[in-house]
Amino acid sequence: MRRNRRPSKQMLKLVDALSARAPQWCHGYDLMKETGLLSGTLYPLLMRMSDQGLVEAEWREPTQPGRPARHAYRLTAQGLAFARAARDDGRPLNFKVSPA
Repeated sequence: MRRNRRPSKQMLKLVDALSARAPQWCHGYDLMKETGLLSGTLYPLLMRMSDQGLVEAEWREPTQPGRPARHAYRLTAQGLAFARAARDDGRPLNFKVSPA
């Protein structure tokens, strides 16, 4: 049985960053800088979202010789619909980290 739970703040933050760039492809490192999520949070979240059909991923060849290929990510049509639904539900998608 599948549970239907509310998305985490981290997921909403990631969806917001991806939807702001749609339909462009984004590298994980750029998403880490933009969202403030650490790699141990970001990449498992991207994998789960990919398994759910919200995000698609593909290998991108390097732009500079000698650099490794990298994964790039973007929202699918289902992911864009999810982002719109989250906004329509009144859930703020853009969370700001307040200074300590």
